Amino acid sequence: MQNQNPFKAFQSEAPQVAAAFNGLIGAISSQDGLDPKMQQLVYIGIKASQGDAGAVAAHVPMAKSHGATRDEIRDTILLTLTVSGVQGIAHCLVPALEAFENC
Repeated sequence: MQNQNPFKAFQSEAPQVAAAFNGLIGAISSQDGLDPKMQQLVYIGIKASQGDAGAVAAHVPMAKSHGATRDEIRDTILLTLTVSGVQGIAHCLVPALEAFENC
């Protein structure tokens, strides 16, 4: 079960909770304050500050599909250095740039 997509497992194991979670994501995403590219960059920055390389790499293609550049991805992760230390760079910079190049 370790290789299973955690969100597919979430949907399979708790479909009502997953549906509510997806509804929350949809409601947040539909707000007008940030465009989709900026939403993805903010998410990448937050997850990089937590050292969550998997989440960062998963959201890079979404950011790229909304027009984010390699430099914007890089700079979003570098910005975390001032508030969270080196974990974003140490754990997330290389996977993010690789994800950008591979999507």
